[in-house]
Amino acid sequence: MYNHRQETANSSAAVTPVRAGTPDSDTITPVARINPFATPYGSMPASRTGSTTGLQLPEQRYFHSRRMKKGTVERPWMDRKDPKEKWVTIIPLLGIFFGLAITGVLIWDGLRTVVNHVYCPVLDEDFSGGLNSAVWTKEAEVGGFGNGQFEMTTTNDENVFVRDGQLYIKPTVQDPALIESNNVIDLLADGSCSSTLWSNCITGTNVTNGTIVNPVKSGRINTKAGATLQYGRVEVTAKLPAGDWMWPAIWMLPVDSKYGPWPRSGEIDIMESRGNNYTYQQGGNNIVSSALHWGPNSANDAWWRNNVKRKALHTTYSAGFHTFGLEWSEKYIFTYIDTRLLQVMYTQFDKPLWKLGQFPLSDSNGTRLQDPWSFTGRDNTPFDQEFYLILNVGVGGTNGWFKDGESNKPWVDSSKTARKDFWEAREQWEPTWEKDGQMIVKSVKIWQQQGYKGC
Repeated sequence: MYNHRQETANSSAAVTPVRAGTPDSDTITPVARINPFATPYGSMPASRTGSTTGLQLPEQRYFHSRRMKKGTVERPWMDRKDPKEKWVTIIPLLGIFFGLAITGVLIWDGLRTVVNHVYCPVLDEDFSGGLNSAVWTKEAEVGGFGNGQFEMTTTNDENVFVRDGQLYIKPTVQDPALIESNNVIDLLADGSCSSTLWSNCITGTNVTNGTIVNPVKSGRINTKAGATLQYGRVEVTAKLPAGDWMWPAIWMLPVDSKYGPWPRSGEIDIMESRGNNYTYQQGGNNIVSSALHWGPNSANDAWWRNNVKRKALHTTYSAGFHTFGLEWSEKYIFTYIDTRLLQVMYTQFDKPLWKLGQFPLSDSNGTRLQDPWSFTGRDNTPFDQEFYLILNVGVGGTNGWFKDGESNKPWVDSSKTARKDFWEAREQWEPTWEKDGQMIVKSVKIWQQQGYKGC
């Protein structure tokens, strides 16, 4: 029978060859060497080896573990403790305690500044009954609205209409016949002009000097006639347009310019964006921004003090509907997207806006600038009056909203022929308007804060 154990022992032993016999003999006799991993033979009694001569025979031994009884292992380190060792436990516990305390204070401080106001409904518009003329007014102008915009706004259904219970504000290309030959657009003649300024109501084409009428038609509507508020909330659920050089906006202006012409009486921009795609260097329809405008004159507008941008996450604002909101009180004003937790711009009225604006002592011609709001004694002036809502889609402009020299912009703001340069590049931008070149509004909701304006 094959002896596996003996074979294992023999194969485990190293072999050292020695010569046997006479010096001339070539016979080599291997001598076994003890396995260094086996139990030493010297530790085994002769009775265990089975030898009657007392010689220890080779035998493979294996290690056998056994459970140690509790208390049989000496632990000298337990007899004397290091006094510094307790801090290993105390310091982390102190860190947790102070961390929880600071967190609690911050939460308390945040909650005590939040006021859950009570509101009265002012407008709940879903456009199921069309565009209510008692609330909404279509504006018709050709002057560029102070920004040198290229569109003229119209009162017809081509640019502002309701379809399937949704409001559309859609820019369209101007009639080429009005641009390619001498012509005049006179909104005063038909009484449709919504401005009292002559320059906002009449424009024309002069083929000699390169002046043209507005190369685009679009829409702008407001709630001045039927829905205003002084402190409250606004929510507009809309899908923004996709189209190069479009300028969609949801914003507010004062009903009465109590503190003087723009921007002395303020402006609230809930949402502004651009129709260009996400590759546009300044941010296209994947980015929206909010801001307040206020200042002693148009050259000193403090909008940069609180202008904030919000980028869409892995999408664009033209890919689906979003709710653009505003919450406004005597103590603060903020804008948000979809939820009040996702704030965009936040301004706390904890000091006079004249100080917040950091205006210079004088303007460029040396005239000293005067604070037009301090006489009210309110920190939030001029944002303490009634405002109304505006929805529009502008196109182009010469005020820097589209920066010169970026993303193949086809005009220069300072050029006297900026409108014409834009028109001549229509083969570049017009195709981008075909699919989603309109702002679609699903609903508009306005609430008045209790305690103001009859609420």
